[in-house]
Amino acid sequence: MIKKIEKKENISDNIQIGAVASKTSHNPSQQPGLFKKPNPVKSTNPVNSRCVPQAKHTNQVVPKAKSTSDQTNSGNSQASSENNSANTQAGKRKWHLDDFDIGKPLGKGKFGNVYLAREKTSKFVVALKVLFKSQLKTNGVEHQLRREIEIQSHLRHPNILRLYGYFYDDVRVYLVLEYAPGGELYKVLQQCKRFDEKTAAQYLAKIGSALKYCHSKKIIHRDIKPENLLIGQNGELKIADFGWSVHAPSSRRTTLCGTLDYLAPEMIENKMYDEKVDLWCLGILCYEFLVGKPPFEAENMQTTYSLIRCVAIRFPAFISEGAQDFISKLLKKEPSERMSVDLVLKHPWILEHTKEQPSTSNQK
Repeated sequence: MIKKIEKKENISDNIQIGAVASKTSHNPSQQPGLFKKPNPVKSTNPVNSRCVPQAKHTNQVVPKAKSTSDQTNSGNSQASSENNSANTQAGKRKWHLDDFDIGKPLGKGKFGNVYLAREKTSKFVVALKVLFKSQLKTNGVEHQLRREIEIQSHLRHPNILRLYGYFYDDVRVYLVLEYAPGGELYKVLQQCKRFDEKTAAQYLAKIGSALKYCHSKKIIHRDIKPENLLIGQNGELKIADFGWSVHAPSSRRTTLCGTLDYLAPEMIENKMYDEKVDLWCLGILCYEFLVGKPPFEAENMQTTYSLIRCVAIRFPAFISEGAQDFISKLLKKEPSERMSVDLVLKHPWILEHTKEQPSTSNQK
């Protein structure tokens, strides 16, 4: 663990997070003493990622904080400003752990931990994912981390978590990630048991938009689930953890991977598959949002496999016909029969719950 020190550091209340004004309840800089000077990381607790890059150079950048005069835009314009800040940074350099103030732990995983962190020069707040090389090598997943870094670092979408860069030392690999103050959507779902249909549809529209972008880049995520969805500064959804993702220009894969309850029939039957496995996951996700559990959840793996193969899905009475239609058009055993991502975004149930209300300020 990164040990805490007793002396607290004075932190300005005006530290800004990317292109988002800092004076919000989510701003970590408003909590005195939250950030500490980083001591050597000694934890052996294995983060939700996978491996060790062999790159010789780590000329990655952390975006500079924006001035308060630039903080007037919101939504996609904020994401755009943040991306531009990252992409136009002059003078790339190698990063080291000493370049960051380390804050509270944000989560734990199989191969390491995630910490809140702040780049000292720019005061930019990030999530620092710390992975242990020994754990990665023991589990033979170095290639997955290389692929995760290569894919996620090139993605630019308001509903995809940014990977700003990485660096490493003799013991660990560090991923510099966008900080999502709202945490995991899975925890929110656990607290409220299930989402109402409006909330679910709005979330699914954002995920659908992100998947459309990924698929246009020939990228299959392969592990869409609540645990891999984070909530951003303004409540926006972010797809995270691209450890199982793959760039597949040929659009055909055979690797069995992902989460049991979300596996598509073609995967468990060891058939060739393509980006339509993500559409299957979207249907499973919608069901879990509305019911509180996946549709094929069972006491053992073999029963779950059997239910998936048969697409034996049952809807509770409280699920509307529109939601049932949406899910049913995604959970088709034959991949070619699944609703496309374009039709997902145009589905009547999605449009019913996502259409914007007219602004009274624009009415004459």
